[in-house]
Amino acid sequence: MPRGPLKPGQKPKNALPTFKRILGYAKEYKAFFALVVLLIILSSLAGVIGTSFIKRIIDDYLTPLIADSSDTILYRSFMLCLGQLVIVYAIGALSSFVYQRIMLFVSTKILYRMRTDLFTHMESLPIKYFDTHTHGDLMSRYTNDIDTIREMLSNSVSSFISSFITVVSVFVMMIWFSWQLTLVTVVMLIVVLGVTGFIAGNGGKFFVKQQKALGAVNGYIEEMIEGQKVVKVFVHEQKAREEFVKLNEELCNASTSANTFTNLMGPVTNNLGHIQYAITAVIGGILAINGVVGFSGPVTVGVVVSFLLYTRNFTMPLSQLAQLANTVMSALAGAERVFALIDEPSEVDDGYVTLVNAHIDADGNVTETEEHTGQWAWKHPHKADGTVTYTPVRGQVQFDDVTFGYDENKTVLHDVSLWAKPGQKIAFVGSTGAGKTTITNLINRFYDVPDGKIRYDGININKIKKDDLRRSLSMVLQDTHLFTGTVMDNIRYGKLDATDEECIDAAKLANADTFIRHLPEGYDTMLYSDGANLSQGQRQLLAIARAAVADPPVLILDEATSSIDTRTESLIEKGMDRLMEGRTTFVIAHRLSTVRNSNAIMVLEQGRIIERGDHNTLIEQKGKYYQLYTGMFELS
Repeated sequence: MPRGPLKPGQKPKNALPTFKRILGYAKEYKAFFALVVLLIILSSLAGVIGTSFIKRIIDDYLTPLIADSSDTILYRSFMLCLGQLVIVYAIGALSSFVYQRIMLFVSTKILYRMRTDLFTHMESLPIKYFDTHTHGDLMSRYTNDIDTIREMLSNSVSSFISSFITVVSVFVMMIWFSWQLTLVTVVMLIVVLGVTGFIAGNGGKFFVKQQKALGAVNGYIEEMIEGQKVVKVFVHEQKAREEFVKLNEELCNASTSANTFTNLMGPVTNNLGHIQYAITAVIGGILAINGVVGFSGPVTVGVVVSFLLYTRNFTMPLSQLAQLANTVMSALAGAERVFALIDEPSEVDDGYVTLVNAHIDADGNVTETEEHTGQWAWKHPHKADGTVTYTPVRGQVQFDDVTFGYDENKTVLHDVSLWAKPGQKIAFVGSTGAGKTTITNLINRFYDVPDGKIRYDGININKIKKDDLRRSLSMVLQDTHLFTGTVMDNIRYGKLDATDEECIDAAKLANADTFIRHLPEGYDTMLYSDGANLSQGQRQLLAIARAAVADPPVLILDEATSSIDTRTESLIEKGMDRLMEGRTTFVIAHRLSTVRNSNAIMVLEQGRIIERGDHNTLIEQKGKYYQLYTGMFELS
């Protein structure tokens, strides 16, 4: 079952399955991993074998040469041994370099696929998910959580294998040289494992808490950046700073706790290693003086020196293994958050009625065609008898006793019924929270209706595929959003295959052409940061042009002129009328002067339609609309 984000102080619940799932992304790189393992073995064994040369150098060459430096044969053998040692270490260094480069390549490819899967699945999620999750937390999964996985794949996995092989091979050599000294090492090992196990066990939960706090900080920063004007207008800088300090302090505390354990790991294990080194040197010297025999023969000065080096090579990988445990724990915590998003249920679409190009003759007969004719029809396959019928797209929308709530505990719409005939302009007015925007969300199937029905050209919209349904609609929202790109690109977003001429005609229709041609590069002017180099009114004009180029049968205007001044509004009024001509249009407006010419005005209050009719009819009734229009009652 998909699970939500990790809670503070919570360890990864499924560490092993999560790790296997990460490795699942590496299936196509099996050959690379096999080569990496081989190179890691060569690199690790090169270090172990190189250390064994020290015994030979001291016992077989240096000690005899100190006694008789004139022995040229022995000297040549000594130089040959040194040459062999250089070759062994060179093989180890080259192997290490190559496998690190391979792991870097593989980890980059894996993260590329993981980010692609993450973004692709995110695009399939319903609007409800984004309404209930902060953008900063989602961004944190793309950045911080993915970065912890990168660290594990590019460094930790190879380091873990290398350290493990080194520990095993060094341990075997230690027993071979002196099982007595190995016992000393084992005793110290138990102490080291006990201490590191305690540190790692207590540190893991703080890494999870740190990741969660980091997501909260990023979300708050993004929110403050986007709302900086509002913050300054209401002089809330101090309040914003206080809230940030609170979140930042939580992150600081979590990071301090996590890194305290991490930073303790190195010094503690290193100091224990120094103690072990000193004890081994003392006991090794005693064994050498007394001529104690091990599996490889008598304990000599060369054996003691080699064993001391092995002791160092034994404790260092153990220290790395302990530190890697924290890195892996952090990576798995981040991976769970990434996979939690990937496992979120996609938007359900069980529709089977599709939108097709059609040719409609004078008698209303519909013929499906591959050519773009400018005419559309609903292709409706009937499951009962296998027949297919075609319904011309007219833009007729009907609500039948629709009841809806965003959650089970709060109903937003109560038994809403309305009928918008093709080409009609339907306006919704009412206080904030009355349910106006909710109605338009339901038409788009951003949310599905649990009770009641919505019909589009007589077809239950639950039967229409969501992509096809939304392709037949255009929306102009109160909060406009422009993408990084040229002005032309942003207009064309409404219809990706639109020609430049179609985009320019759409801009003229929205009366945006004049200001666009006064921009530095005209239609080729680049827009950045959500169109920050344009005024709010200009941005909204582009949004209207974007809707116009789509040429839909149904148009939804959600406070589309809220950011346009009265003069600009009057300039685009004729263009908007041309845009709405022949289209079913739903208008949400607080500025009642913009809805006077509507065919029907719906007055909503607490999710119910309390009045309906055209402007003159509602004025004559002298009800809520009359109060709103005459200023006796203000919209909140």
